[in-house]
Amino acid sequence: MTSDIQVSTVIPAANRLGQVKEYYFSRKLREIAQLRASGADVLNLGIGSPDLPPHTAVIAQLQQTSSLHDHHGYQSYQGLPALRDAFADWYDRFFSVSLHAQTEVLPLIGSKEGIMHISMAFLNPGDEVLVPNPGYPTYRSATELAGGVTRNYDLKASNGWLPDLAGLGKQDLSKVKLMWINYPHMPTGTAATRSFFEELVQFATQHQILIINDNPYAFILNDEPLSIHSIPGARSVALELNSLSKAHNMAGWRVGALVGAADYLQIVLRFKSNMDSGMFKPLQLAAVTALQLPASWYEAQNAIYAKRKQKAVALLESLGCEISDGQVGMFVWGKVPDGVEDAYALSDQILAATHVFITPGGIFGSAGEQYLRVSLCSPVEVFEAAINRLANFKFSA
Repeated sequence: MTSDIQVSTVIPAANRLGQVKEYYFSRKLREIAQLRASGADVLNLGIGSPDLPPHTAVIAQLQQTSSLHDHHGYQSYQGLPALRDAFADWYDRFFSVSLHAQTEVLPLIGSKEGIMHISMAFLNPGDEVLVPNPGYPTYRSATELAGGVTRNYDLKASNGWLPDLAGLGKQDLSKVKLMWINYPHMPTGTAATRSFFEELVQFATQHQILIINDNPYAFILNDEPLSIHSIPGARSVALELNSLSKAHNMAGWRVGALVGAADYLQIVLRFKSNMDSGMFKPLQLAAVTALQLPASWYEAQNAIYAKRKQKAVALLESLGCEISDGQVGMFVWGKVPDGVEDAYALSDQILAATHVFITPGGIFGSAGEQYLRVSLCSPVEVFEAAINRLANFKFSA
C-alpha cells in the first residue's frame, strides 16, 4: 500500500548538481509508462535499447556459471584476466589494434559509468571540456558533476557532422583538458574516417588535450569498424570507451571497457576502485563468450537492422523529414521540414495524437533542434504500425 502523504524535506541538493537535470529519457519513460497504464498502446521508437537477445551461447554461459557456488564473491576492480584478454583479442581481430591485456584494458560496469569515472579522475574545478553539439547528454552532465566547465563545439551537416579542428585550433584552449568525441556518432550516424582521426591526434598532441572516443556503435550497420587507437601516436593523447550493450544486445548487463595507455588507466582505476566492487563473475565469463563471437554474428544482426532502417527512413520521410545518406549505427537522424520550428513540439504532438514516441533532436544540444531521431530497436511490424498511425497526422504550429 502506498502513501500520498507529502513530506517536507529540509536537506537541499548538493551544489555540484548545479544545472544538471533528470535525464530526458528517465522523464519520458515515466510519461510513456503513465500513458500505457491508462490503456494507451504507445509505440516507443525513441531509446536505443536493443530488443534482440544476446547469442544463445552467452546466455548459456551465464546460466551455467551462475550455478557454481564459488562464483558469487567480490571480484577484482580490474575485471577477470580472461575478460581483459578477451577485450584485447577482440580489438586485435576487429580493429587491428594491439593492446596489452593486463595494463591497457580496464573493464567497466557499463561505458556510461566510465564517462563519469573519467571526468572525476581527470578534471579539477574549472577545467574545460570540449563537448559535441549535438551529442550524448551525459558528456555534459558528467563534466558539470565533476566541477568542470563545458565548451560546446558545434557539429554541422555542412561539415559532415565532424568538428572544425582548424577553427577550434584558433581559439584559446589553454584551459581545455578533455575532448569528448563519439564516432560512429550518435545521434547523426556519422562514421569517422581514418584521415579525420589522424588530424584529431595531431590536434590533441599540439594542444595537450586528452581525447576520449566513445565507440559503442562501431559494428551497427558499419562496414569498417575503426578505433582511434589504430592511429600512430593516439595512445599518448586518447582513450576509448567500448561496450557490449549495442552490438551484443547486452545493454542491461552493464559491461564495457576503457582502453588506452596504462598510466591513464591507472588514474581512472584510482577513482573506480572506490566506487564499485567488481562485476559478477558469471557475467564477466559470459562477456568473454560474447567477445569471442565470429564476424557472422554482427552480419546477422545487421541484416535485421538494415530492414528496420528502411522502415525508419520511410517513417521520417512520411513526416517530410530529410535524411542524409551514409548514416551508420542504431538510429536514423532526420531534419524536420521547413516550417517546423520546434522538434520538441512535433515529437509531443505525434505522441499525443498517435501514441508514437520519436526522440526530438534538441535533447542532444541546440544543433539538433531541427531534427528527429528514430531508434532501430523495434521489429519491422512496429515500424509499419507507426507509419500507419502517422498517415493522417498533421503538425499544428
